[in-house]
Amino acid sequence: MIAIVEYNAGNIMSVRNAVNRLGYECMITGNRTDLLAADKVIFPGVGEAGSAMKYLKEKGLDETLRSLNKPILGICLGLQLLCRYNEESGTEGLGIFSSDVKLFPPVDKIPHMGWNNFLSVNSELFKGISLNDDVYYVHSYYAEISACTTATCDYIVPFSAAMKKDNFFATQFHPEKSAGVGEKILRNFLEL
Repeated sequence: MIAIVEYNAGNIMSVRNAVNRLGYECMITGNRTDLLAADKVIFPGVGEAGSAMKYLKEKGLDETLRSLNKPILGICLGLQLLCRYNEESGTEGLGIFSSDVKLFPPVDKIPHMGWNNFLSVNSELFKGISLNDDVYYVHSYYAEISACTTATCDYIVPFSAAMKKDNFFATQFHPEKSAGVGEKILRNFLEL
């Protein structure tokens, strides 16, 4: 069973629909027992880092997520909350990834919204994906490039398009909104 983390941070139904289209059953849950029992966990998100992290802490989901030893996929805000620190609201993250999350410099339109391709890819999530493939982004904050970075993109500055550490995977882009390319990336995760 695939568990999608419910923590009042958007886009959960589109993730569920994408997983179902690929032929997998999933549940939307904020229950620790469900997350521990799941085969894989998807940690999606759209929203503000401070309030999302506050909710996770109030429900004890921060410690639950840190303790999971099964494949976990953070998406967008999910990636950012897996990082060490977020400039948005001065938020301490879960600290899985060593990167800090910063606001894009105001030299172009923010948020970074729309389709963009990769500068590099290096992870089992990207099996069958090329640098020319486009994925869909909507974000004003970005994770710095670090040793955990497995894909990069450029918008104003180069940033982590995807990250991995141990059983934790994450994408800044939305695979559930990235058509066939996103479907392939999501399938790669589900087939791990």
